Amino acid sequence: MISFQDLNGIRVELSFERGAFPIRAMHVLILAKHENKWLLTKHPKRGLEFPGGKVEDNETIEEAAIRETLEETNVEIHHVEWFAEYMVLDIEPFSKVVFVAKVREINENKVNYETEGAVWLTTEELVNSENLSFHMKDAGMQAIIGKADVYEGKWNN
Repeated sequence: MISFQDLNGIRVELSFERGAFPIRAMHVLILAKHENKWLLTKHPKRGLEFPGGKVEDNETIEEAAIRETLEETNVEIHHVEWFAEYMVLDIEPFSKVVFVAKVREINENKVNYETEGAVWLTTEELVNSENLSFHMKDAGMQAIIGKADVYEGKWNN
């Protein structure tokens, strides 16, 4: 387990073992790579970040990951697999599942819902980007990216 403070000073615990937290995860974060590039989205206020969001009523957490990725990037994913989980110990604590997924289809038609669409970056571009959301700059995200980057088997389409 990795414990750290995010850039807002809130304590966060990250685990790469399933079932580490008592709070049911109702948020998702999706890691997908295609042709050796990470899928990110550009949030109009926060900057570049992995797609993600909240689980809606009558939706599984995996369905939320698929929907959020499509809504934010116009990219369809499949083979969504649990990768990690973290708990944010805010005033109202919450838990988020990190998934790895394979890219099924990249839709070129520009229908952007909540973001400015898909951005594809190599690992070097990702770690050196000056346009990252504050969510992408903490110790937990560095650990997730590092562990996921060597998890190559999940990225092959």
